[in-house]
Amino acid sequence: MKTKKRKQKGGWKTGIQTFGRSLLLPIAVLAPIGMLMGICGALSQQYMIEKLPFLDHAVLQSIIVSLQTVTSMIFNNIPLLFAMGVAYGMSKNEKGIAVFASVVSYLTLNVTMGTYLKLTGTLADPETMSQVGQGMVLGIQTLKIEAAGGIICGLLAAKTADRFYKVELPLAFAFFGGKKSVPILSFILSIPLGFVIPVVWGILTRLLISVSFIFMNDYVGHGIYWIMHRALIPFGLHHVLASIVRFTEAGGTYMIHGQQYVGILPAVNEILFNLGPSDPAWAEWMPKLTSYLASGQMLNTLFRVPAIGLAMYRTSFAKNRKVAKGVILTVVLTAFLGNITEPLEFSFLFIAPQLFVIYCLLCGLLSLPLGFLNISIGYIRGTIFDFGIFGMLYDHTNWINLVLLGAVNFAVFYVVFKWAIERFDLETPGREKFEVSESASMLLKEKRYPEIAAIAVEQLGGKSNIVKVENCISRLRVDLADQEKVNQECLKDSGCAGFFFPQKNHIHVVFGPHVEFVRNALDELMKK
Repeated sequence: MKTKKRKQKGGWKTGIQTFGRSLLLPIAVLAPIGMLMGICGALSQQYMIEKLPFLDHAVLQSIIVSLQTVTSMIFNNIPLLFAMGVAYGMSKNEKGIAVFASVVSYLTLNVTMGTYLKLTGTLADPETMSQVGQGMVLGIQTLKIEAAGGIICGLLAAKTADRFYKVELPLAFAFFGGKKSVPILSFILSIPLGFVIPVVWGILTRLLISVSFIFMNDYVGHGIYWIMHRALIPFGLHHVLASIVRFTEAGGTYMIHGQQYVGILPAVNEILFNLGPSDPAWAEWMPKLTSYLASGQMLNTLFRVPAIGLAMYRTSFAKNRKVAKGVILTVVLTAFLGNITEPLEFSFLFIAPQLFVIYCLLCGLLSLPLGFLNISIGYIRGTIFDFGIFGMLYDHTNWINLVLLGAVNFAVFYVVFKWAIERFDLETPGREKFEVSESASMLLKEKRYPEIAAIAVEQLGGKSNIVKVENCISRLRVDLADQEKVNQECLKDSGCAGFFFPQKNHIHVVFGPHVEFVRNALDELMKK
């Protein structure tokens, strides 16, 4: 009985982690398009035209505005992106048909909710619909449940695809069996959902609003948020927390020029991309909202991570310093340029969990000054490119205050980590008791993915010991038949930044941004 409970618990945890990873796909689409949208938004602002007179050209402005219109289409359909992303990430079989079914489900859900509003006499007038949580979705006036609607439809489509993609129907209906049954069943199942969700949504809305004060407190809310965000990284749940605050009532509701926006991100999108720095809403809302987005992220990626990397390099052993330099520089640049911090965090998380706790607490504590420095840098990510676009190209961002606060963060994190590494003799990169092989780091540098995969398979116990392989944004996630067969010492020869066992017979191997290519090579090798 106990064994069964442990398996169920592990299965539930794995499902939540998979769900969190599935949210990365739509977010990955939003980030680069948001950068382009940000550039267009900045270059079309009157203050920017005054600074750069060459922008005041009809043809050039037409191109810029047109690009902004095209990119805005993506942001106007965020829930649909989430529906497809979640369906793809959560489905185990026939991912393509699951994505198709999620679109069918999303359209059906919105029409049904609109029908419910009509039948109950609660369909608002177009002038007031935004004030009661309604709006136009793909030409349909319906309840605006934002990304949550897409997530629900994505989950429904994924489960339907896994359950029914092989279903056989009686001969008269055989044509509609198998894969074709998935979108049909998704359509049917979405109808009762469309009548139930408006009732449940009203209850959940009141509940989320009642607890939003925890994360949305004007003075300490963003600090608590960043503590939780970093603490959830080992479990892969930080994406879930971010999505809840960004897209639901837990992140607050904002009335901007008579229009209601639910969650942080829709409100920021409106102010950043449409209203601009000269609008009163900028000064009123942006300093608070962006502390949960890029401003908070940039403290980590542009200042804290480089500080930790420098501390690791300065404390590395002379015999390993040459190789350590390449490894540390890679993980720092991965965060600096790509907003991926896991490779560096995992380098000390499991060898010194107490240091990771201090790291999380410091991330929250040293984020608190964002509340009174009036820093207003959008957008989602925290890369150096976002700093240049959304910080330096826009007016009234107070980006210099972020640099000053970042310098304080850099100093604190460097001193704390250097002291902790030396005081507790932590085996961070470059402090291994054995001499590190330079060839391991060169494998990734030279993109020799088939060789990496071959080493990984061999040191994981061979093909027969590998049950299932998945990957997230930085890690291979491998189910094993017997974890005792893993050669932990030699697995490092694959060039990985680290590895750990979050549960029995399941290993995470950290390759950073190269992980998808390593996964592809490993899949090819497993087929042979």
